[in-house]
Amino acid sequence: MRCIHLIRLSIMLSSSAALAQSGSHNTNESLAYPKARRTDQTDTYHGTTVADPYRWLEDDRSAETAEWVKAENKVTFDYLSQIPYRQQLQNRLEQIYNYPKYSAPSRKGEWFYFSKNDGLQNQAVLYRQKGLDGKPELVIDPNKLSADGTTRLGAFSLSKDGKYAVVGLSKGGSDWQEYQVMELATKQYLSDKIEWVKVSGTAWQGDGFYYSRYPKPEGSALAAKNENHQVFYHKLNTPQSADRLVYEDPQHPQRFHIASTTDDERFLLLSVSDRGKGKDGNALFFMDAKADQKSFSSVVEDVTDFSYGVVDNDGDRLLILTNEKAPNSKVIAYDTKKKAFSTLIAEKPEPIAENSVSAAGGKLFVEYSKDVTSNVEVFDYSGKRESDIQLPAIGSAGGFGGEKDDKFVFYTFTSFTFPPTIYRYDIATRKSTIFRAPEVDFKPTDYETKQVFYTSKDGTKVPMFLTYRKGLKLDGTNPTLLYGYGGFNISLPPAFSPLRIPFLEQGGVYAQANLRGGSEYGEKWHEQGMKLKKQNVFDDFIAAAEYLIAQKYTSPAKLAVQGGSNGGLLVGAVMNQRPELFRVAIPQVGVMDMLRFHKFTIGWNWIADYGSSDNADEFKALYAYSPIHNLKTGVAYPATLITTADHDDRVVPAHSFKYAATIQEVYKGQNPVLIRIDTNSGHGASNTKKNIETTADIYSFILWNMGVKSLREIASK
Repeated sequence: MRCIHLIRLSIMLSSSAALAQSGSHNTNESLAYPKARRTDQTDTYHGTTVADPYRWLEDDRSAETAEWVKAENKVTFDYLSQIPYRQQLQNRLEQIYNYPKYSAPSRKGEWFYFSKNDGLQNQAVLYRQKGLDGKPELVIDPNKLSADGTTRLGAFSLSKDGKYAVVGLSKGGSDWQEYQVMELATKQYLSDKIEWVKVSGTAWQGDGFYYSRYPKPEGSALAAKNENHQVFYHKLNTPQSADRLVYEDPQHPQRFHIASTTDDERFLLLSVSDRGKGKDGNALFFMDAKADQKSFSSVVEDVTDFSYGVVDNDGDRLLILTNEKAPNSKVIAYDTKKKAFSTLIAEKPEPIAENSVSAAGGKLFVEYSKDVTSNVEVFDYSGKRESDIQLPAIGSAGGFGGEKDDKFVFYTFTSFTFPPTIYRYDIATRKSTIFRAPEVDFKPTDYETKQVFYTSKDGTKVPMFLTYRKGLKLDGTNPTLLYGYGGFNISLPPAFSPLRIPFLEQGGVYAQANLRGGSEYGEKWHEQGMKLKKQNVFDDFIAAAEYLIAQKYTSPAKLAVQGGSNGGLLVGAVMNQRPELFRVAIPQVGVMDMLRFHKFTIGWNWIADYGSSDNADEFKALYAYSPIHNLKTGVAYPATLITTADHDDRVVPAHSFKYAATIQEVYKGQNPVLIRIDTNSGHGASNTKKNIETTADIYSFILWNMGVKSLREIASK
């Protein structure tokens, strides 16, 4: 389970023939930033005294913080409103985004469930139909659940017989969910209501389900530390107060406990992770209903740095994806009767993409990653390889899951200029056919994607994807946006975003670097960007920028960098270390205070990747790159637009608040350093409208500070 996720707000728009030779049209000198009160707050870490003058901004409930937020937003939106093409950008983004978007269907009995967004709906709507030719009928329309369209459908889990579904709703972008139960025959909700659910599955067994929750938080629900993760069993038509506690471990309050069940509901599975103690893997336990087990038996008793995820069961055997003694991962079988392991699918030179082994139709579908692109193979339950799935191009495939009696499965394929297309794969004939393809307002043949490999500081070869309009001139004048993440074993594979198209239409270059810290080349690649080796990630990103400049794709005056969450940390760190390389920086919902991140909500969960300031050696490494603590006077920082949101309870907005107050204090140059604070939104945009508005503001800020006076006229095709 990864609780800091990649944000894929894709990226930048347009240049024009009117690119100015100088930088921004506005100067920092014309901006009157709000006065932020400084205090004498200090902390001592292993003999080092560290000032934290804006600690008061961590209190998201105080009137003083609210006033500061209001004043900062006024400065930011006043600045953005002066950009003459801001509305033009938003109109174009709405135009290009306005087409029907479908999810791949999933079957339960005779019903197929899928989601659809007609184009600009704030939330996708859930439908079902009898058979693939049936008439769709509405199941849940989240757009009707709040006036501003920010209530999101976070979970929909059907019981084995398909009669009931757990419906999880989150409000305003928060990670907190409230569970209700829907009866599908009537589409009416039962009286059941479950609160304070976070980091949870929904595991049906019999006439109820297992779920995970925290005790009701003390203080701010959006900032208070989350501890003592508990597993409960809820029986239908009973109050939450009657739920049976299945598992808790108050001696280890920062562990995650996630329950799941196998498709036949025979095995209850419990995964236990302890990332707050720096462990990157999990322990695994089971209860066998067939044996009338009343307590858990261990598959892997101790939490280590190895991960174990159950894919399915085959009778008494649990089929498990693991990276134990296999950094590229393998599939093993555990015999619950004999208490014995065996290798089912051996490790290969290409890593198995994270959590990308699916079961359906009595087959295992395994997605391998070869230089960050998908290769999918089919195996039987004995581990015998049967076939490859022929994909339409170089890109990313996902899906393939289903029921054991399925005759076909669905998967979605995408790449940078290949809109997500749903395919139907027939298991018997091993053939794929297009099930549903979107119609997007652009011509893929006008563009190309190239993968390059550049050299990082220590000699490591790092891959990067470049996408641009055919015929691009390498003269150093192309507006370029470099995007990265680099952490938490998360890969950045090729993927399509309609919001990127207007940028490509204008001759821009979109660069996506596959930095160490991700899963692109298995666990070894991940480990090279963790803890004391985190500087490798920043070096990789800096080297990507240097490559783009050296190869004349762009120049420092035309280069923007963007990243979200862990990627926001990335942007904050590299703009401190090499500010002259970038014209514009967009750190979004970033982890900016590396000494205190573990003090809020589930931030302690990131210690496995970052380390902790409580450890002397790790403190030294964290302090050396922490974005807030390395801002200095006399440095020419790039034009900076920080983004965050009031309901982000994953990376709490205090990170961005304190960072903004600090950079506005120390930087006295000409570039704007602003913060945009969204409302009723969270770690990502909470609805379509907010996503488009935020993206338009980011593009406007980037272009204006690259010297773009006006946009090329865009004609709809």
